[in-house]
Amino acid sequence: MKYLLVLLVIVVAIGIWRNKRRAELTERKAAGPRPAPALKQPQNMVACAHCGLHLPQADAVTDGASQYYCSAEHRSLAQQSRP
Repeated sequence: MKYLLVLLVIVVAIGIWRNKRRAELTERKAAGPRPAPALKQPQNMVACAHCGLHLPQADAVTDGASQYYCSAEHRSLAQQSRP
């Protein structure tokens, strides 16, 4: 008898779950297709003047001129090596 009661509870739970799932799918179809996500614009890439590593221009460190560096350490090393 207790196994029938457990089976009945499981069947009722599955029925409730299926009804909710069916309602969700119906709502999705009624809402129409999802809009495509906006694509991000590509970023300008620059090479580090010291080591040659390519990185986005927004993340690069500059010396004020047209030279870009991947870090402040490389910028200072490049400035030290200049005569």
